[in-house]
Amino acid sequence: MAKKVRETERKYGAGHGAGTVRADFAGLAPAERALDAVTLEAVYYDTAGLALATHKVTLRRRTGGDDAGWHLKLPAAQADTRTEVQAQLTPAAEGPPRELREEVAALVRGKELQPVVRLTTSRRRVLLLDTGGATLAEIAYDRVEAAVLPEGPHSRWSEVEVELGTGDPALLDAVEERLTAAGLHRSASASKLARALGGLLVAPPAPPPAVPGSAGQTAVGYLHTQLAAILALDPAVRKDEEDAVHRMRVATRRARSALKSFRKELDRAATDPLGAELKWLAAILGAERDREVLAERLAARLAELDDALATDAVRDRLHALAAGTSTASHTALLRTLDSARYFTLLDTLEALIAAPPYRRAARKPADQAAAATVRRDLARLRRRIEAALPLQPGDDKDVALHEARKAAKRARYSGEAVQPVLGAAAKAHTGRMKSLQQLLGEHQDSVLCRAALTTAAAEARAAGEDPAPYDALLAAERARAADVEAELPPAWARADQEV
Repeated sequence: MAKKVRETERKYGAGHGAGTVRADFAGLAPAERALDAVTLEAVYYDTAGLALATHKVTLRRRTGGDDAGWHLKLPAAQADTRTEVQAQLTPAAEGPPRELREEVAALVRGKELQPVVRLTTSRRRVLLLDTGGATLAEIAYDRVEAAVLPEGPHSRWSEVEVELGTGDPALLDAVEERLTAAGLHRSASASKLARALGGLLVAPPAPPPAVPGSAGQTAVGYLHTQLAAILALDPAVRKDEEDAVHRMRVATRRARSALKSFRKELDRAATDPLGAELKWLAAILGAERDREVLAERLAARLAELDDALATDAVRDRLHALAAGTSTASHTALLRTLDSARYFTLLDTLEALIAAPPYRRAARKPADQAAAATVRRDLARLRRRIEAALPLQPGDDKDVALHEARKAAKRARYSGEAVQPVLGAAAKAHTGRMKSLQQLLGEHQDSVLCRAALTTAAAEARAAGEDPAPYDALLAAERARAADVEAELPPAWARADQEV
C-alpha cells in the first residue's frame, strides 16, 4: 500500500566542495545530532522521451539508508514542497509498482518506463532536534556520482539538502542564512535527476502569464489550467476517489467550452476536432456521474413517498434502476483512461497549449477581447432562455431549457476564463451564471429522473404490479420541475446583466 507524505526541502551547492562544508547551526535548535555516513543507490525510471522529468516528476527505486523503497515525487503548489508517494521495495526486475504507475499514467501515456539514471550518493546527516528528540530539520551533505543509462554521460558533484521535519518553515530560512555564510548558494537544479540529465532534459513550455496581456493568452491560460486539472485528477479517478469523476468531467467541459468561446482567437481547424474528443471524454465521465445523481434523486423521492406506497418491491426496483452496473461502469472508465484515444487527446491538448493556433484576433488587448467574449456568450444564453420561458410545460420546454442550461454553463466558464483580466466584474458575472446554471440543472435532473421513473412504471405494469407508487413519484418530480420553471423568470432577470 502506497503512502503519501509532504516533503519540504531546499538544495544548495558550491561546486565540488559543498560536501565538505560544515556550517554552524548553533542556537537554531535545542540539540543537534550527527549520524553515521550512509551510501544510497538509486535508479530513476522514466520514458525514453523523459515525460516524467519534463513535468518535474521523479520516480526512483532506492536502496540503502533508512528509507529504502520506491519513491514518486510530484510537484506541489507550495514553494520548496513536493508530494512523495512511497511504496515498499520490490525487485527491480518487476519494474515500478502498479500503485505508482497509476499515479503517472496520464503523463506516461502508455509508454514504457525504463531506467534512465543511476545515482550513488555518499551522505552524512546532521539532525536539528527539539527538546523531545523530534527532528525539526535534517541537513544532508551529499557527494553524488551519476550515470545516464544505458551508456550516457557520467557526472559528479556535491550538494547540501535541507529537509524540514516538524519544525516551523522559518527554520529553513535560518538554516539558509548559515549555509550562505559558509559559501553555499541555492542549487539551480530542482532535483538530482535534473542535474544528472543536464542538457538531455528539455524544459517544458512556460505557462501563460498570470495576468494575460492579449486575447490569445487569456484563452490559452484557461486551457492550461484545465489540462493541469485533468492530469492531477487522473490518478484519483483511477482509484475511484469521491467526487474525482465529477471534477475531471467539469475540467473537460471547461476546456471544450473555452475552445468554443474563444473561437475568434483560436483556429477552428485545430480546435473543432479537439473539442469533439473532449466531448467524447466528458460523455464517458458523465455516465458514472449521471448514475450517481439519479441514485441520489430517487432516494430523495422515496424518502418523501407515503409508507403505504414505499413497498420493498418498489424500493428494490428503483435501487436496481439507479445502481445499474457500478463496477462495470468504473471498469469501462478505466479502459478509457488506458486507451490510445485518451492519451492522444492529452497529447493534442498539450501541443495546442505549447504552440497555440492563434488567429489575428488573438493579438487584441486582453481586456477588450474578454469583454467581447462574455457579451457574446451572454447574448447566446439570452436567445435560448427567452425562447424557452414562454413555452408550455412539456417535452418541447424540457428540451429548450436543457439547451439554455448548456448556454449558461458556457457563459459561466467564459466568465471564469476572463477573471484574471476583468477582475471583480467577471467574478460577479460568473456567480450569476453559476446560480442560473444550477437552477436549470435542477430542472434537467428532474427530466432525467422522470424518464427513469417512467421506465420503472412500465416495467411494474408489465409485471402486474400496482403503478400507484410510480405515479406518485412522477407527480412529485413534475411538481418540482414546475417549481423550477416558476423560479426561472425572476432568476433570469437577476442574471441578465452586462459585464
